[in-house]
Amino acid sequence: MKTILIRPLTSELNADYLDFFDRRAFTDDNPNGPCYCTSPNQDEEQIKKMVSEFKSFGVKETLRKYATGMLERNIIHGYLAYYKEQSIGWCNAADIDSYAGFVPEFARNITCGKTMSIVCFEIAPEYRGMGIASAFIDRVCTDAKSKGYAAVEGYAKLSDQRNDFDFQGPYRLYQKAGFIEVAREKEQVVMRKVL
Repeated sequence: MKTILIRPLTSELNADYLDFFDRRAFTDDNPNGPCYCTSPNQDEEQIKKMVSEFKSFGVKETLRKYATGMLERNIIHGYLAYYKEQSIGWCNAADIDSYAGFVPEFARNITCGKTMSIVCFEIAPEYRGMGIASAFIDRVCTDAKSKGYAAVEGYAKLSDQRNDFDFQGPYRLYQKAGFIEVAREKEQVVMRKVL
């Protein structure tokens, strides 16, 4: 087993974040790429503005520009996974209020106190299946508990096949980490672990 380190994103690691999305994320033609994980932390108006720039500047270039600005303003929060000092994975996790337009409304209506949300995972293709997503969840739960959070939630899509929504993490990943289903609407499930 390779030794993987999970580190919270800090301004000192912003270059590693960009390097991961520039060079290792989505190298397998994943349908979610290119992406710099900006959408969870933007409202609908900001996303529309960003998308309007795709034709002029290119999709990846525009996404990177927005991510860089958001990193500089400390808007993006989460964790990077490292192997031999190289960033190989990302987990977008923060207070539920950080994701104004991204966390489903039905989930917001059933919170059980101060809640940390996990909204995205991306792991370099050659490192998938090694337990990195589980390591991210463990670290998020540990840190959330130490910061006085009541619960951690994830928002899994129900599917037996890899699809465009796998970035939120599959149901079984959360179940394995001790999360329980607390609500379901259509194909989206709120998975919660009370701390």
